[in-house]
Amino acid sequence: MQPTVYHIPALLNESIEGLAIKPGGSYVDVTYGGGGHSRAIMERLGREGRLMGMDQDMDAWSNRLQDERFTFAHGNFAYVKNFLRYYGFDGVDGILADLGVSFHHFDAVERGFTFRADAPLDMRMNRGASFTASDLLNTYSEERLADVLYLYGELRQSRRLAAAIVKARPMATTGELVNAVRPLLKAAQEKKELSMVFQALRIEVNGELDALRKLLAQTLEVLHPGGRLAVITYHSLEDRLVKNFMRTGNVEGRLDKDFYGRVNTPWRVVGKVVVPTAEEVARNPRSRSAKLRVAELIAT
Repeated sequence: MQPTVYHIPALLNESIEGLAIKPGGSYVDVTYGGGGHSRAIMERLGREGRLMGMDQDMDAWSNRLQDERFTFAHGNFAYVKNFLRYYGFDGVDGILADLGVSFHHFDAVERGFTFRADAPLDMRMNRGASFTASDLLNTYSEERLADVLYLYGELRQSRRLAAAIVKARPMATTGELVNAVRPLLKAAQEKKELSMVFQALRIEVNGELDALRKLLAQTLEVLHPGGRLAVITYHSLEDRLVKNFMRTGNVEGRLDKDFYGRVNTPWRVVGKVVVPTAEEVARNPRSRSAKLRVAELIAT
């Protein structure tokens, strides 16, 4: 039997190159997971370099690097500033965020992240949290549930799906959820639309977009001037926030222009958006929707 792979990092070389790592610099990988990106960062650090790896899922602890230059922090990246201060980092030269769900979460079917197996409706990234997908599906009003499916899953028939879920209550397993919504899905689009349903619920259960907004805002406080921010997104909701932030300095994309019409922004966008090559997608199909954006904090 082949050993289970925790995660295969997407756009590994491209994201590490985007960070422009200094051997003596300090860095934080806020989505540690299987440690693939962090290992690549460590390979480029000298004796004086430092790296903190963050993950809200304690399962990642088993993958931690055994290196005196490395610190593992168990927590949500929404609080990156506090964790960096707690572990004695006086700012960092680079921040990496790979916002994809680890293979581990899909493959550990008991976590409830996939529709491909019947399992408890959990979907918590942090298993210490109390709110689960079952809580969401069994307590949200039909209108609120429809909003979640529409906003986070971008499902056009969100109201019909929400009505079907409410009618099928109470539900405790992913199989019960799939059975409730399957009659509304077209056979040719079933897997895609089920993925969108599960994505919407996962985002809501874990407060993912709110956490991303908080992370982005804190990068302005913890990055050294000239430091780099590299973010890998996997769907348009995340990518829009990151694109706006790197272009304008705020996630809403509000433009602040000077007297001459030039945009006032704390960032210099580095290169163009990067997507996986055909070769990478062939090796790692789950990378197909990945997008890498990199920006450098302008020295003032």
